Amino acid sequence: MDLEELQRIIALLKEEDLTEITVSDGEKTITVRRDVRARTPSAGEQAPERAEEQIAADDVITAPLLGTFYSRPNPDEEPFVSEGDVVSAGDTLCIIDAMKVMNEIKAEFSARIVEVLVEDGEPVQYGQPLFRFERA
Repeated sequence: MDLEELQRIIALLKEEDLTEITVSDGEKTITVRRDVRARTPSAGEQAPERAEEQIAADDVITAPLLGTFYSRPNPDEEPFVSEGDVVSAGDTLCIIDAMKVMNEIKAEFSARIVEVLVEDGEPVQYGQPLFRFERA
């Protein structure tokens, strides 16, 4: 893989607001990741808000990328988590589909899910609250 191909992959990652992309070409595989936690919305973007209440940033899990929210691995299965569930670090909370790339969103710490803020199949924006939680 040459520098030009790598630059195209990085540009795609930024254009599609992805956090990770893996590209394989025969025996060669490359994974490119970017840390979006420090990113703030630009002047043209608006941070998503819930109309009925403001949610403190320290008790929500937010979408790390733009895409479609899925609460279950497939339509015939139970949701990954429900309100009241206690999760551990590494547990899958949901999937966000970004350009047909299924991104598993995992818990970074132990917590109890107080509220699921997004409906299955609903589009989500970067930084949009997905779950309200209490630390376990």
